[in-house]
Amino acid sequence: MGEQEQAALRLEVARLRQEHADFDAAVTAMETVGSERLRIQRMKKKRLAIKDRLQDLEDQIIPDIIA
Repeated sequence: MGEQEQAALRLEVARLRQEHADFDAAVTAMETVGSERLRIQRMKKKRLAIKDRLQDLEDQIIPDIIA
């Protein structure tokens, strides 16, 4: 993997981390206020999808090495 590709992946990882943190704060606020359960569940599902994508990208940057 070239330096440019790795830099692009790292930038995407940083963006996804911020997006995940934003969703986490939104879910917490919605739970505190007592929003609709269905809306909270949808937000949690989106947050999980972001986390999964983030994990995939991190695995591409630092692959598992079997020792």
